[in-house]
Amino acid sequence: MSEVIKSRYEFVLLFDVENGNPNGDPDMGNMPRVDPQTGYGIVTDVCLKRKIRDYVDMVKTGNEGYDIYVKDGVVLNEQHTKAYAALKRKPDSKKPKDDELAKFMCKNFFDIRAFGAVMALEVNCGQVRGPVQLTFARSQDPIFQQEVTITRQAVANVKDADKGQTMGKKQIVPYGLYRAEGYVSAHLAKKTTGFSEDDLALLWESLVNMFEHDHSASRGKLSARKLIVFKHDSELGCCQSHVLFDKVKIERLGKDLPPRSFKDYKVTIDKDVPKGVTIIEKL
Repeated sequence: MSEVIKSRYEFVLLFDVENGNPNGDPDMGNMPRVDPQTGYGIVTDVCLKRKIRDYVDMVKTGNEGYDIYVKDGVVLNEQHTKAYAALKRKPDSKKPKDDELAKFMCKNFFDIRAFGAVMALEVNCGQVRGPVQLTFARSQDPIFQQEVTITRQAVANVKDADKGQTMGKKQIVPYGLYRAEGYVSAHLAKKTTGFSEDDLALLWESLVNMFEHDHSASRGKLSARKLIVFKHDSELGCCQSHVLFDKVKIERLGKDLPPRSFKDYKVTIDKDVPKGVTIIEKL
């Protein structure tokens, strides 16, 4: 594995959805998440991390050091027993006296190296704070939550055969452009998880491609549109992150009608950044 990252980064990810549900709210009948005060759409950081994990799991299956800690059907305590077995220790619920268990988990699981993890369960591996953090994504304009009625001719069982077609619902956003912001801390990478240059390259690759391998009828057309990275020339950085985030501006075009495509927006990047910061457009 390559060396641990030495530079701080911030990034802006723009993605859009067309006739789909980017992140349903189970408390609201799986309707697209929305800020009730403003009507702006929301996609949680947990949702985005799930897609990153799934992409890494797909492209790195079987590669040492790139297992995924949080994934469908996995029992976390069983993941922890791998560390105890490797160190020839008996599983314990008490807080570890050293960080060897956590180091094993960081070395073997990509998502722990990236996002950290609370592993203080019945089989206790401690906890680590990850260098990669994401904000909630927020739409650039208020979204329209639409519930579309659909029909189905097939039935689930014999007793419903005489009913003919059945009715169902799909929850969609006709169109929404979302903006998420993120941070990569070289200080935490060095101090806690060992997040490396190879891991960083895989993170950028995941953010660009994660929607391409996650298509479904319910999600509609989800696409990554822009990935703008700000690289500092030092571990601790050269300025506050919000100064850099403000350099990415999104202007709405043709305001007479609701936005229905990425072409309804203009994205500009102010290249006048503080000394020691480099702008890298990954997409």
